[in-house]
Amino acid sequence: MATVDDKWLTDFIEESIPLWLNDPVLFFREVLEFEPDDWQVEAAHNIRTHNRVAIKSGQGVGKTAFEAGIFLWFLTCYYNARVVATAPTQQQLHDVLWSEVAKWMNNSPLLPALLKWTKTYVYVKGYEKRWFAVARTANKPENMQGFHEDNMLFIVDEASGVADPIMEAIMGTLSGDNNKLLMCGNPTKTTGTFYDAFTVDRAIFALQTVSSRDSKRTNKDNIASLDRKYGKDSNVVRVRVDGKFPEQEDDVFIPASWIEDSISTEMEKETALAFGVYVSESGEKIRDVRGVLTIDIGCDVARFGDDRTCITFKVNEVVQIYKKYNGKNTVWTTGTICQLYNELKKIFCFSGVIPVKVDDGGVGGGVTDQLKAAKKANPEVYGDMDVVPVNFGQRIKHKRFYDSTTYMMGVVRDMIQPFDEEGKPRKSQLILPNDNDMVGQLSCRKYDFVETRQKVESKAEMKKRGLSSPDEADSVLLAVLPVKSKKRGEKK
Repeated sequence: MATVDDKWLTDFIEESIPLWLNDPVLFFREVLEFEPDDWQVEAAHNIRTHNRVAIKSGQGVGKTAFEAGIFLWFLTCYYNARVVATAPTQQQLHDVLWSEVAKWMNNSPLLPALLKWTKTYVYVKGYEKRWFAVARTANKPENMQGFHEDNMLFIVDEASGVADPIMEAIMGTLSGDNNKLLMCGNPTKTTGTFYDAFTVDRAIFALQTVSSRDSKRTNKDNIASLDRKYGKDSNVVRVRVDGKFPEQEDDVFIPASWIEDSISTEMEKETALAFGVYVSESGEKIRDVRGVLTIDIGCDVARFGDDRTCITFKVNEVVQIYKKYNGKNTVWTTGTICQLYNELKKIFCFSGVIPVKVDDGGVGGGVTDQLKAAKKANPEVYGDMDVVPVNFGQRIKHKRFYDSTTYMMGVVRDMIQPFDEEGKPRKSQLILPNDNDMVGQLSCRKYDFVETRQKVESKAEMKKRGLSSPDEADSVLLAVLPVKSKKRGEKK
């Protein structure tokens, strides 16, 4: 640390580093001005004394802050340290973990004098060639190879979403006496290295499970709502609240692990460019909307009581919920859909047809009629809007599915299943929104067979089991539903 100009500061650092190295919690408090929770204290001590640490948790417990703190502790306190931070997607790595590192580093009264942060590296000033941390997306094994240093730490965020070949490359790199691995994340699936750490490999890991119920950082009203809507034993609550691995339910139509994998899937390059989240090798974000090929809108219209109107859109493979609300009339809903249509056209410079698929049952028919009227009255603005009425639960002629709801669920299931028709592994063809209600609704819906065809339970049947109406999920089904839209001016 001789590169620090102020001799008093240099002496202070050289005296303090041995203390911080032996006590990461002291580093948190003195250097980062961060007061850790009890679980973070335990985890910090585990990192100090063990080379393999795995932490599974519910959401919102302070996992990313802890990772950033350990990142900065290791980089600062170990001589010629090498830290590699990784996550399944560019967005998770750069927008969440890497930005959290920048926040704590810049908030520190000390670290800006010692470290230099860039979009892909953090260097110790004066030791840029050897003493640094780097961000590498966990999308190919070669990204994890070639790192060798006596003092090295790999931080794997959202570890359930990292493929086995990539984890194997990481494990193969960690050969030194002080080479450490920290894996954190929601326990979304019962396969892979992260799951193995808590089962067959538990003897070589220091393990922790952190429930959102026990954290002072989480919203307990939201947790109670999830318990009430989907049940404490449901997979959405197990994974996202209690930090437990999901259970396999044979009669559930879409496995929770498939849904979680879909949510954490990396965007295709063309889509990432369109959303402005593509990060080049130099760390610059680039935006280019020319790769947007399809845009769809789906709206599930609330009928009464606690049901919500939900409006969702899909751009290429990415699905996002735009609005969800109670108590608004059909005129409000029609206006909101028109607003979204115009926003999508403008944001993505899109000149193609946008299908707008509306739940046409009950009051939804009013929204369908009003959208058609808006298009007829103002064809220059809404000429590329294709209004498509859809009826849930309608019996259809299909060799696999009994009714329209099951067919739409089948479309989503087929797109997110983690293997192709030959059984070979593949990435999800759809990126679902990270929405607790949608995850709960899709992962809790059961099915049976009618006349040898699959049929998912109806809304009424779900409510009889004490579950909420699948409003978010149904809006997603509508947005994803494939339709053959006519071009502007073309007659059906």
